[in-house]
Amino acid sequence: MSATVSFKVPSAHGPRTVTLSYARVGSGEPLLLLHGIGHHRQAWDPVVHLLAAEREVIAVDLPGFGVSPALPGGLRHDLPTMNATLGALCEALEIERPHAAGNSLGGLLALELGREKLVRSVTALSPAGFWTQAERRYAFVALRTMRALARRMPLPLVERLARTAAGRTALTSTIYARPTRRSPEAVVAETLALARATSFEDTLRAGVDVRFTDDVPGIPVTVAWGTRDRLLVRRQGVRAKQIIPRARLVRLSGCGHVPMNDDPALVARVILDGSR
Repeated sequence: MSATVSFKVPSAHGPRTVTLSYARVGSGEPLLLLHGIGHHRQAWDPVVHLLAAEREVIAVDLPGFGVSPALPGGLRHDLPTMNATLGALCEALEIERPHAAGNSLGGLLALELGREKLVRSVTALSPAGFWTQAERRYAFVALRTMRALARRMPLPLVERLARTAAGRTALTSTIYARPTRRSPEAVVAETLALARATSFEDTLRAGVDVRFTDDVPGIPVTVAWGTRDRLLVRRQGVRAKQIIPRARLVRLSGCGHVPMNDDPALVARVILDGSR
């Protein structure tokens, strides 16, 4: 069931009220799911039912994405603010140190939560932050191109393209290795989510100088990378393993940047194994 929650986050100008949309399902130890930039919590739909068999799953629309409002004035979309926001979310939902799994931006946020000991395990799927400057520039250009196209296309055209395999490939092949597996309805919804993401540019600007350079000691960490990731190339996974030497590095065969759609069973198994 979809719901919203509001809570206070500290800022230099006093506490600010943040409101986030989320869905909560299943039973067991809590598992927080964090999506990538320009996406929404429904990116996790292919794996939620598999995860919910063993975990209480909380999938969140990050601030300014999906149907969550952007952060209020006085709060930046940087890593310290997102740590504070997600920590306050867990307090508001009465979740004590959940497991965390994230994809792309969400993977970076999950690792930051792990570094701050706010979660009990981390599974990061193609996490941001292990790039060179050239790789970051390439990814940001690709993301801005995708967003510009999504904003320019009228809804009837998006719906028409989504009804065909070739159209779904044209719309989503940058992030999916198997775009025809995504339903037409999901492709339309995520194209609209990308076009309407109010925090897209603020989040990109905050990521210009981001590099993940610290270990995540004391908790289990899994870093998984799709072998067909076209946005954040898989050699970045090797860098992640060098920076987080005790992490388990997993190869997601045949998967793209958003692997939950490409191989739901594999991704669910990796997340559940990482959170045991």
